[in-house]
Amino acid sequence: MMLSLVEGFRAALASILAHRFRSVLTSLGIIIGVASVITVVSLIEGLKLSITEQLQGLGSNSLTVRAYTPFSEQLKGRRARLSNEDFELIARRVQGIERITPRFGPFGDFGAVIKHAGKDTFANVIATTRYFQDVSGYYPKEGRFIVEEDNLRRRRVAVIGKDVVEKLELGNEAVGAYVQMGEHWFRVVGVLESQGQMFGLSRDNLIFVPYQTGLTLLGPYASPDVRFVFTVRDGVSVDTVRETVRRLLRKAHKLKKGEPDDFKIETPEQLLSTFDAITSTLTAVLGGIVSISLLVGGIGIMNIMLVSVTERTREIGIRKALGAQRGDILLQFLIEAVTLSLLGGVVGVALGYLAGAGLAMAMPGMPPASVPLWAVMVSGLFSVAVGVLFGIMPAARAANLDPIEALRYE
Repeated sequence: MMLSLVEGFRAALASILAHRFRSVLTSLGIIIGVASVITVVSLIEGLKLSITEQLQGLGSNSLTVRAYTPFSEQLKGRRARLSNEDFELIARRVQGIERITPRFGPFGDFGAVIKHAGKDTFANVIATTRYFQDVSGYYPKEGRFIVEEDNLRRRRVAVIGKDVVEKLELGNEAVGAYVQMGEHWFRVVGVLESQGQMFGLSRDNLIFVPYQTGLTLLGPYASPDVRFVFTVRDGVSVDTVRETVRRLLRKAHKLKKGEPDDFKIETPEQLLSTFDAITSTLTAVLGGIVSISLLVGGIGIMNIMLVSVTERTREIGIRKALGAQRGDILLQFLIEAVTLSLLGGVVGVALGYLAGAGLAMAMPGMPPASVPLWAVMVSGLFSVAVGVLFGIMPAARAANLDPIEALRYE
């Protein structure tokens, strides 16, 4: 049996090499389909690895609380909010919290125009406290971060990102410079370490200001939409703290029994699982679309194998006359179809990886592409399956040829 398989594989390679151009065109559908899948998977996996590393850096005892409004409610013009009072309630009443820090945008969700010496840029402005650097991983490269005294005295100070430094051309004199946000002037006290990009968006185009200063910028009648992050002390149950926070916020928001929460309490693991669910769905949808290309490739293989059977009718007749069994002929043509499909899959994997790596380098901020082993294995198995499925009919036709009729064929 092993000898038959080796001989069948050798004969298949000889037939493929004898008709190189035809074989490439035949496998083109398989190549395009597999390459498309590998390209998408490599980009998604690279992004997933990058986000996983960043979320793991937050620690398993870190939780984020944010307002949540279902899409159906948003269509009605309703929007849930977490207020400064909600933050103070959690900070004051919940036991087991090690560090807690609020954040909100005093100039809205999209930031403000920042000016300095005739230069201007648009940056995201975030009001927060000194603990933000510990729970989020933003640390100053030069100068310092926001301190408690800045909050207590409502100082007009700012910590800025690398992009803001470059766009305002502050150079090495950023710390100590004054920048204008709206109608207000702030003194730069620190420059952040570069955080790179995520989803093609810069994480360095931002400015941090003291939380209490941000509240004064809003005025006495405006209410901020606060999001806060906190860490749980070692030895304290994260689930217990989360349930306490949930109970206090539901009571503060006067939610009745059975009403859904108008907020979300998320851990890094939950954020990662949500992202995994999105990417898995995206991969499945794209895989379904690309399978059409694989179907076309399979039909092409079946078509060319039927042509091959016709071309080699006399050869089949000679082999049968010399004692070849029906199973030998069937195996030979089936191996040829599988080999043709599998080679297309191998080429598709290589091209897909190259395409993914090229796109990752071409897209700003995109992490390096990564091809998981399971994607290669699935591509190989799928290629083999296509070869078997679409090769079985031509192989059966060849095996069922009458040897006498085959020898008479011109």
